Amino acid sequence: MNKNLERVTVPVFRSRKGNGPKISVLTAYDYTSAVILDSAGVDAILVGDSLGMVIQGHSTTLPVELEHSIYHTACVARGAKRALVIADMPFLSYQVSPEQATESAGKLIKAGASAVKLEGGEAVAETVARLVSFDIPVMGHVGLTPQSIHRMGGNKIQGRSKGEAAGSRERILRDAKLLDEAGVFSIVIEGVPSDLAAEITASVSVPTIGIGAGPACDGQVLVMQDMLGMIANFSPKFLKKYADLHTTITESVKNYIEDVQSGSFPTEDHSFSSGQKVKKTETVSYGGK
Repeated sequence: MNKNLERVTVPVFRSRKGNGPKISVLTAYDYTSAVILDSAGVDAILVGDSLGMVIQGHSTTLPVELEHSIYHTACVARGAKRALVIADMPFLSYQVSPEQATESAGKLIKAGASAVKLEGGEAVAETVARLVSFDIPVMGHVGLTPQSIHRMGGNKIQGRSKGEAAGSRERILRDAKLLDEAGVFSIVIEGVPSDLAAEITASVSVPTIGIGAGPACDGQVLVMQDMLGMIANFSPKFLKKYADLHTTITESVKNYIEDVQSGSFPTEDHSFSSGQKVKKTETVSYGGK
């Protein structure tokens, strides 16, 4: 961890609205990734329900259970010493009732999250207000909401139509304002035209975090595996790849296989002797422990 960087708490995160550098957010689902992102200085780590696709291999986020989010949140929280840890609330972990949402959110906080994120606007405003009343910080999410994939007919750009129907421009703007009034500390805006995201950002008092929503938001979020190029043949318009780890890892594994099959690995440099004196390099530990 960079000790020169301030620990990001919910109040610090919220104070960045129109103040200082824009907010950087990335997803992570495990301890090792969290350590890397945290030490690099990312402001927040989202334990997204995108783990359903990235980790579990599903085609949507819908199969993710609360227990899965709790487990991955605990892993990430152990690795994040500076970044704000935000846990996604999976489908049907908060929609049944505000009471159910409170219990679900509480479990994620107990697992190590400092805040939770849920999707929706007017339909969840009461739930958001209840969670906030119990001092559980909530991040909202409007626009393209992956848990609504069946209503949208796929992960399609929202906010292009006018009117009050779900997914319309006016509805998304109103939902964002209702979330702000309900007490969220931030709002994710996903998959909407840039001008709509700019209007929302100017209309709410809290930071907006964009993904596929243009440059006017107060910050941005990407899935770590996407921005590192770990997923083959995945290049949506909103994504900028900062590496090509799919190729790098594939080639590294091929080289390993070749070395094992040829007998060139391991060598004496990678083998232990039967001597009684143990060298420091012969101890095995992880995570600096």
